[in-house]
Amino acid sequence: MSKTAQRPDVGVAHVVLETDQMEASCQFMRTIGMRSVFEGPDVSVFELRGGTHLLVKAKAVVTGGDAAFDLMVDDIHISHEKFAALGLEPSPIEPRPQIDHEVFTVREPAGHIITVFSSHVTGAV
Repeated sequence: MSKTAQRPDVGVAHVVLETDQMEASCQFMRTIGMRSVFEGPDVSVFELRGGTHLLVKAKAVVTGGDAAFDLMVDDIHISHEKFAALGLEPSPIEPRPQIDHEVFTVREPAGHIITVFSSHVTGAV
């Protein structure tokens, strides 16, 4: 990063989530606040803040577990309330004092558990 840069020189372009529940997984991503860029039967693309794209890829059999990525929100308490009101059954918010954040998890339709962190953005993004 250059000394005069207001943000890092690089960012994450794409993250991938495989699903055997394409329509339900896509609806979930829209519901939690991602912007749909393209939705198809084999791959769908969702935009996250900062320009990162989530590629949701169809796969015949998916084993749920921890997602290979996590999410970040500005106000974790408001997001938690919203997710609960939408029937997404988020876990309780837990403090992570060692990293000065709070987190909760939510399970998407294919069984992946997505961790949601309180914001940790510094400076301009």
